Formats: sequence, structure tokens, C-alpha cells
Amino acid sequence: MLFVGDDWALDHHDVEVQDQAGRRLGKARLPEGVEGVARLHGLLARFLPEDAEPSQVLIGIETDRGPWVAALVAAGYRVFAVNPRQAARARDRLGVSGAKSDAGDAHVLADLVRTDAHQLPQVAEDSDLADGVQALTRAHQALIWDRARHVLRLRLRLRATLRDYFPAALEAFADLAEPEALELLGKAPDPDRAARLSRSQIAAALKRARRRDIEGKTTAIQAALRAPALGRGPVLTAASAAVTRSSISVISALTTEIAQLETEVKAHFGQHPDTGIYLSQPGLGQILGARVLAEFGDDPHRYASAKARKNYAGTSPLTIASGRKRTVRARFVRNDRLVDALTRQAQSALRASPGARACYDALRARGIGHQAALRQLANRLVGILHGCLTTSTHYNEATAWPQATTTSQNRQQPAAA
Repeated sequence: MLFVGDDWALDHHDVEVQDQAGRRLGKARLPEGVEGVARLHGLLARFLPEDAEPSQVLIGIETDRGPWVAALVAAGYRVFAVNPRQAARARDRLGVSGAKSDAGDAHVLADLVRTDAHQLPQVAEDSDLADGVQALTRAHQALIWDRARHVLRLRLRLRATLRDYFPAALEAFADLAEPEALELLGKAPDPDRAARLSRSQIAAALKRARRRDIEGKTTAIQAALRAPALGRGPVLTAASAAVTRSSISVISALTTEIAQLETEVKAHFGQHPDTGIYLSQPGLGQILGARVLAEFGDDPHRYASAKARKNYAGTSPLTIASGRKRTVRARFVRNDRLVDALTRQAQSALRASPGARACYDALRARGIGHQAALRQLANRLVGILHGCLTTSTHYNEATAWPQATTTSQNRQQPAAA
């Protein structure tokens, strides 16, 4: 067995090779890329017999993604993702002087994987399709978050700008971030062009925004845009209109890209063999299902049990016990993208699943708060998902919530004569 510590940087890797006794057999600084991987293979070949298997090489590195890690996994090495906090604690275990270097970190990682590999998570061998879904879902969600930030800033900046040169727009649109307001102000960012908007243009924008009472809203908006109002000089008005149009164009571009990425997410997610299982879960549609698949991965051996999957999800409670003191609290070190998707699933499951609703209501009846009840419901749903994936079966309400189903059936049965 060989144990390798890999301290990575953007353009190089410091590695150290140890044997089972902890003796240093070799070390090197390798460049990132194909040349570096080839030199690592050569370094390991110097200390392995010819009939050795790649699985006899255990590598500790402080990341679980990227082309370098993928190349190590593809070569058959057993790669362990070491959390930076674990590496920092291990560094203190080997020395208390506070000294730190890349070569020293490689030594710490090699020693850690030699002594504690059984307690470290091995990098999962997710499929290329799952990795592609993850890249798309993360980019899609990042754009949604970017658009939300732009909209929040736009509300404040645009309201101040319009108050100065186009106050009629504030009368016409109660919320400047609504789709119809953004569309119409993008077409007509100044008072003159806004006053020339026809009823059909305004009504079309309202229809695309899926508003009710289109006739009444069209009349009110047109009247507000054509009402007499104090104005500013033509130069300032033109400049302010350009600022308004530019701000709205950024949000429109983000909205367009989000829609395009959403199409790609659905297309890639639909190709995965587990798509049917994910879509059968209550509260999961194509986008949320794709996000959950992307963050959990699809390596069937990654989670040894439902508890392991719940712990990774960050939905299971964390117990801290010392002496006579015992505290149970939520996990804060977790995958925030996964927690966000699972929380949204739990919210949607309240309407889609009677069993989930009964579970939530029972938690609330015990005095548990809304967010804590949602977290516990999400934890239960993760366990159900794990069971479905393990057995390759679709979600079944009666199997998932047998007690709730039995209670519901008893209520529906007529009383005995």
C-alpha cells in the first residue's frame, strides 16, 4: 500500500508518498495537467511492484472535483476528499509551532490518509451525465441568484431615477420589478415614448405576465403614462432614459439566459436513468429533481445508508454531548445548494403528499417551529428517496407513510352498526 498526500494549487501539486510505516518514500512538485499526472504515475511506479493494483494507492487531497481528481479516479486510485478543517486539525496534531508549507501540508495529508482513511469520504465515481447535470443546475441557480440581486438593486436605483425625470412611471407601476413594468419601461424608458404606447402593447405585456383584469389594468397604466407631469430638460431626460434602458436590459438578458439554461437542465436530466424515481417523489419537478440529483450524485456506493445520505444532506440533527450537557441543533456545515432544494421540496410536498402534510402537522402540534418542521420533513423525504434509489422503485404514498395512510382509511370507513 502507498499513501499519497496531494496539496493542490491552481498551477501545481505538492505530493508526498509514504509507505505503511509512515516512512517518506518520495516527494515532488508536479505541474497541473497531463504532464503532472504522467509524472505522478511514474513516481508511484517506482515504489509499487509490477503486479500491484491501482487500488493499492490511497491519495488524500482537499477537493473532490476538477480534472486532476477525475484523472486520479479514472486511473483506479482510491482518492479521499479531506475537508480543509480536518487537514488543519491534523497539522496541529503533528506540530504545534504553527509552521506551514505546501510540502508540509502534503506530508500531513499523506499521514492522515494512512491512519484515518477508514473515516474519510472516498471521492464518488459519479457518471459523466450526473456531472453535466450538476454543472448546468449550479449555473442555472447562480443566474437566478444574480437576477434576484440585480432586481433588488434595480428597485431602489430605478425608483430614484424615475422620480427625478419620469414620475408618471411610478404611478403606472406599483412594483418596478414586475415583468410587465420591465418590458414596457424597456420599450419606452422616457415620458414621450411611454405616452405613445398603445393599448395593444400594454395588454400584450400584461398577458405575458399572466395578469388578471387585463382591460382594467391596461386602462389604468395608459392613463397614468399619459397624465400631465412635471419633466426635466431633454438632455437629462435622454441620459436618464439610457440608464433605465441599460439597467432593464441586464435583467432581461439574465432572464433569457436562465430560460435557455432551464431547457438544457431539463434535457440532460431527462436522459438520466433515475429520472423517473426522482420525479415520482412528492414535491420534486424537473428543476428541483435535477438539483437534488446533481448534489447527491449518482454513485450507488457513495452512501452506505439512509443516515449517511441524510448527514450529507445536512437535514439530520447534530448532537453535541459532553458530561451532563446534551444539545441537539441543526447542521450549519452543509451543502447549501442541496439544503435549498430539499427545503423547497418539503414545502411543495405539503400539498402533493397527504402523508407529508400529516407529518408536518404533527411536528407543528408538538410546538416545533415552521422551519424546524420543514427541516425534519425534508430529512424524512431524504430517507424515502434513499430507499427508492436503493431498490430502484418509484415513490408510493402508502409505503412511505403507512401510519398516515392507515389513519386516513379508518376515517373514511363508516362506523359499524
